[in-house]
Amino acid sequence: MENSLPHIPAKRYFTIGEVGELCGVKPHVLRYWEQEFTQLRPMKRRGNRRYYQHHEVLMIRRIRELLYDQGFTISGARNKMQEMGHDKRHLSDNIPEMDEGLEMPDPQPASFSDPDTLPTSEPSNDPWRQVRHELHEIRALLSPAL
Repeated sequence: MENSLPHIPAKRYFTIGEVGELCGVKPHVLRYWEQEFTQLRPMKRRGNRRYYQHHEVLMIRRIRELLYDQGFTISGARNKMQEMGHDKRHLSDNIPEMDEGLEMPDPQPASFSDPDTLPTSEPSNDPWRQVRHELHEIRALLSPAL
């Protein structure tokens, strides 16, 4: 049934309404799933508005498939998601919620996709270098699960 779901556009954040349409579930179901699946943690802004990222939309589609198509119970789907390596809550426990005035930096240019290949002219005490390195490590941990 996942084939009948619409294509996920290339956006950084999705509202709960958009995710509902992309995944074929109502917003109240998404809010309930957040309580049942601890690895599903959208960012929240002013007024507790939820903003989902691409990987969370994929996770919701997987949860939907387990529950609706394969007939898993909530508990069974939760266990299956953990078996599949989707239990990444420890990675996001220390990430602060989005601040209203938070500006996200532009993505790194494609030529600098590997932190080990950054030009040597870049200062070694550059805090962004460490952040990029850590993000690459996190991506390497998550990529087999996605």
